[in-house]
Amino acid sequence: MAKFGLSQAVRRIEDPRLLQGRGRYTDDIAVAGQLHGYVLRSPHAHATILSIDTAEARALPGVHAVLTGQDWLDEGLGEIPCAIPMKNRDGSPRANTPRYGLATGKVRHVGDPVAFIVAESMGQARDAAEAVMIDYDILPACTELARATDPGQPQVWDTAPNNLCFDWETGDKAATDALFAQAAHVTKLEVVNNRVVVASMEGRAALAEYDAGAEKFTLHAGTQGSWLVKNLLASSVFHLPPEKFRVITPDVGGGFGMKLYLYAEYALCCWAARKLGRPVKWAAERMEAFQSDTQGRANLTLGEIALDADGKFLALRTRNIADMGGYLSTFAPYIPTGAGTKVLASVYGFQAIHAHVLGVLTNTVPVDAYRGAGRPESNYLVERLIDAAAQELKIDRIELRRRNMVPASAMPHRTPVGQNYDSGEFATVLDAALKKADWAGFEARRAEAAARGLQRGIGMAYYLEATGGDDSERAELRFAADGMVEVLVGTQSTGQGHETAYAMITSHQLGIPLEKIRVVQGDSDAIPTGGGTGGARSLYSEGTALLATATTVIEKGKQAAGEALEAAAADIEFAAGRFGIAGTDRGIGILELAAAQREKAAAGQSVTLLDAAEVAPIPAHTFPNGCHIAEVEVDPDTGHVTVARYIVVDDVGHALNPMIVRGQVHGGVAQGIGQAVMERTAYDPETGQLLSASLNDYALPRAGDLPDIEVELMEIPCETNPLGVKGAGEAGAVGSPPAIMNALVDALRSRGVTHLDMPATPEVIWKALAKAA
Repeated sequence: MAKFGLSQAVRRIEDPRLLQGRGRYTDDIAVAGQLHGYVLRSPHAHATILSIDTAEARALPGVHAVLTGQDWLDEGLGEIPCAIPMKNRDGSPRANTPRYGLATGKVRHVGDPVAFIVAESMGQARDAAEAVMIDYDILPACTELARATDPGQPQVWDTAPNNLCFDWETGDKAATDALFAQAAHVTKLEVVNNRVVVASMEGRAALAEYDAGAEKFTLHAGTQGSWLVKNLLASSVFHLPPEKFRVITPDVGGGFGMKLYLYAEYALCCWAARKLGRPVKWAAERMEAFQSDTQGRANLTLGEIALDADGKFLALRTRNIADMGGYLSTFAPYIPTGAGTKVLASVYGFQAIHAHVLGVLTNTVPVDAYRGAGRPESNYLVERLIDAAAQELKIDRIELRRRNMVPASAMPHRTPVGQNYDSGEFATVLDAALKKADWAGFEARRAEAAARGLQRGIGMAYYLEATGGDDSERAELRFAADGMVEVLVGTQSTGQGHETAYAMITSHQLGIPLEKIRVVQGDSDAIPTGGGTGGARSLYSEGTALLATATTVIEKGKQAAGEALEAAAADIEFAAGRFGIAGTDRGIGILELAAAQREKAAAGQSVTLLDAAEVAPIPAHTFPNGCHIAEVEVDPDTGHVTVARYIVVDDVGHALNPMIVRGQVHGGVAQGIGQAVMERTAYDPETGQLLSASLNDYALPRAGDLPDIEVELMEIPCETNPLGVKGAGEAGAVGSPPAIMNALVDALRSRGVTHLDMPATPEVIWKALAKAA
């Protein structure tokens, strides 16, 4: 293991603990006297609740409570909120979809929580759930996004006529329309960004306790940041001061955006714990997760690109219909609007852009952020459009991109949608990817595949990501009594390798061995504020805060070393973990100094301790970018797709730990390939039943479905944070879907197929080939 230093491929220090089964996830936690909660969910996508009879269920052995939506209202509890206010194009507010811990009046998707049963055992809770008698008046369901706003469709909410909950736009419409009017060529393309199920390895779970004496809740839950959940519980649901809540996030087995939010089950466990005076625990089963975790993507988008006679991009115009599901989730309206549209310019020199987004309600599971959160959808549209334009204009697809890329000499560059790119050498990255992929030699590989009866294609996509999240972050360093240095952070690892990255920064700045560093996260009492993890923000945000905190530790250390060595603080120097008097060989190591000062303080002496905490402003976010190149082979007799080769050249700025960065890219690419060719979330158009509600019916990529993913990193430092890093966590999922789909169209074009939508399953491809034939 490395002692000090950055830019090293250090193996993750958290992995031995996790691989040896010593991880501690929410469902691993048990406390004395805990009860078990079970959520009774609606079997209907749309129905009026006429009555709920809980008497028989309440009388069963072991049952402590059967709670309903009416009970929720009677106790004055508030909403599970959508935290994004929004104005429509005409200035009016978006529609609201009031959502409580349990359904009141109507259910709006299969899986909508209707009752919460709490019992001594899960078996008793299940038995009681079967005894709850609910009289539903089943209503027609609206499940098809493309038809949801048509006249006569079932109305999900009366307050959102024609199922339209917001009508939003950004950009300069007049300038965009004027450029389209003078364009030499316009390419139009409608694309589907298919709905995906997150399917994190660890399902959601919660364990709530209530201290009646202190009137305080403690919630253990797998989140992407304890503070958002804490604040929404306090302000929106219970109408209490935030200090009445402690949220503890232990190890988390995957989040991908889905675990950011306050869910009904977390509030239900807290509520029941207070009512019953005993801890209450709930954990989702896999089918329950499919029906209650937020889902991702679910967009239908029409894109138009205007070009001049020289093939230069003039303007981009988009109209996106975004599925919100049955309720507006915490950040849902922001994903296709503010998050998605800010990358529409990508790496290209558009003069004007106009984006129009319609938020549409359907009787389906709510949709919110999923790895990339709006940016994959926009990049997908742009990269598919460019390939289509190249075909129509008979211009090489690489050349068309190259002549429209913003040059490095133009940095910093402001886009038509108001983003300020601080750095980027897009053409350099493109050339490196083409060389690594041997793009020039592809036709020989195509011919070899044809000799085997297969259609081989090559596709590329250049992506640009815009990271996001809170505009500040906190870090704290404590020199603990056991000789360890505790690094308290406001982000939350869900598998990314944060413990290693933060330990590396601390080690580098303070000269402390990695094995002496312990990262602490997720406890909202121990760590007063935090921005959580989302938008690929963690390293540059928390890293900036760690640098500021380490600087304070060094300054305090100079004062403390002066006290210990009987010298003036101004004469103390610090290097490689050691404080020393300038010009002498007298000095003391930082860990030794911290221990000595702590002992003096314990003995009642007034001394300077080294512990420090800082909140750092994050004035700007980052723009990771890169080029993905995919080669696929298609069996024309069956439609089966093999991803034969996959190349990524990424600019994520300074790669603090290249091994971790490559791992993050691998995971994102796997998810993107899954979306492109496998993952189909299917709802019955008549009943609204989720037909792909288990891993028997929903295809996720396995190791055998993926090629070796070759990742090369080009370090073009970010200019807006002191580490020079750019967020890498979401990048793989942004570039992979368009690279795969462009490769598939290239493979099948000779057989007359010019367009495919995701997921390009064997059935979809076989039908496209048959139709073309």
